[in-house]
Amino acid sequence: MFRKLILLCVLFQALLASNAPAESLRASERLVYDLTWTGVKAGTATLEFVNDGGKMKIISTARSADWVSVFYTVEDRVESTLTNSSEHEGWAQPASYRMKIREGKHRRNKEVVFDPLKNRAVYIDYLNNERKEFQLPPAALDPISSFYYVRTLKLTVGEPLYVTVFDSKKVWNVEVQVLRRERISLPSGAFNTIVIKPMMKSEGFFSRKGDIFIWLTDDSKHIPVKMQTKAPVGSITATLVQGAY
Repeated sequence: MFRKLILLCVLFQALLASNAPAESLRASERLVYDLTWTGVKAGTATLEFVNDGGKMKIISTARSADWVSVFYTVEDRVESTLTNSSEHEGWAQPASYRMKIREGKHRRNKEVVFDPLKNRAVYIDYLNNERKEFQLPPAALDPISSFYYVRTLKLTVGEPLYVTVFDSKKVWNVEVQVLRRERISLPSGAFNTIVIKPMMKSEGFFSRKGDIFIWLTDDSKHIPVKMQTKAPVGSITATLVQGAY
């Protein structure tokens, strides 16, 4: 249960889309979330976008609360480095995707290096000493950069969106359903939002284990202010508590 709670912080990485652009995401930002289970805080997650004028970097982290770490320590970091790209209407193309995961006794240390000119990627598993090359379709994204791509796009209720993503050594065409508009109140404020539901298909890290709903601000920034998924008992929620953008 607690592993699912902490992994909720990276559900953003499965928010995928392809449509007309709304507003390019260029400014740096840092978002902080409380992760709660049935109202009890069990961890903290952050999402950070850094734009230094040349390369862009996206960093997602998750850490278990002290009381959870006593019996199940979680320290996760996922990082995507991007360069400018004409394939995504001037936004960005992933150059590398790195995942370092510690969840109890479970460890992952993996990297994907993208070569967009040759439409290929090199997958590296540092723990299992595995290295393999994959051919990719044009404009394929990694999971976390796909979320930031969707935030630059127009979302229309009732119109599903699709994007091509390379994850878990496979290429996926993932659907995101745009469900409704909703006004919500959170400790950080009241927000007009648009609710989306990613239809996760990939294996392993992004395997689908119940419906996930994401509340994005209903404006050009599409800031994720709330995420929620069911647990075996109750539900798991990630709520924005601090943001600099």
